[in-house]
Amino acid sequence: MENWNTTSDFILLGLLNHTGAHQFLFVLVLITAFTSFVGNALMFLLILLDSGLHRPMYFLLSQLSLMDMILVITIVPKMAADYLTGRMFISQVGCGFQIFFFLTLEGGECFLLAAMSYDRYVAICHPLRYPVLMSWQLCLRMTLGSWFLGAADGLMQAAATLNFSFCRTHEIDHFFCEAPSLVRLACADTSVFEYAMYVCCVLMLLVPISLILISYSLILAAVLQMCSNEARKKAFTTCSSHISVVGLFFGAAIFTYMRPKSFRSANHDKIVSAFYTIFTPVLNPLIYSLRNSEVKGALRKCMDQCAALSHD
Repeated sequence: MENWNTTSDFILLGLLNHTGAHQFLFVLVLITAFTSFVGNALMFLLILLDSGLHRPMYFLLSQLSLMDMILVITIVPKMAADYLTGRMFISQVGCGFQIFFFLTLEGGECFLLAAMSYDRYVAICHPLRYPVLMSWQLCLRMTLGSWFLGAADGLMQAAATLNFSFCRTHEIDHFFCEAPSLVRLACADTSVFEYAMYVCCVLMLLVPISLILISYSLILAAVLQMCSNEARKKAFTTCSSHISVVGLFFGAAIFTYMRPKSFRSANHDKIVSAFYTIFTPVLNPLIYSLRNSEVKGALRKCMDQCAALSHD
């Protein structure tokens, strides 16, 4: 019979150890996380303050930046503090909050990316009807729906996961509390929960990615019919970069949450989770926003205004 742990805290075993190579990786992770936070914060504030960017397309981008900012804050500071201090404990409440916020943000981002793909479809395929097909009312509904669906998934999985009894030393072989890693510690039969989690993943991952693929397929068909080579090249470049980010994000999430249990590995989960919680968010402001001429123009105007104020 396995011994029950008398403490309610969990121990996060972390992502890196203290070898020279891992210390270099730790610095790289911090630089990437800081760049991600600053880039997304800059995009969010720029879209908020510049009236020329007050359009549905940029509002959706601002929400993507907000989600990525909160995601970095949820994961990286705790991971860095654990690595530097060696105190890798996290309470059940703290663990529940990490699961909730992580799934809220990741789930919400899935549906937000689907909304953004629809926005691009309308802009490219039906530009004259854009104000009608992509109204502010619809934009706000899609945004609120993305946050709500993500929060509902996060709340259900956090509550269900922490409702289990946990055995042994409460050691989580991960650098943050993620539902699949926590379920491995449960003493009870988790098959029903894992099946329910799989169904949630089908809804939260496969439904949005199906909508994204449909939108970009229609965009591709419209692009191929364009007469102008310049317009076709610009549309191809934009869509290919968007699809690359979507593929990286959804591919990593599907790998983590939809693999059969027999194929799961703690090391693989940690590496993939680091990829889409730390490294993917830094790509979003680069791919979706900073390559956009209107955003770059707004950034230059903001910098000119700041320079003028500093000279006064």
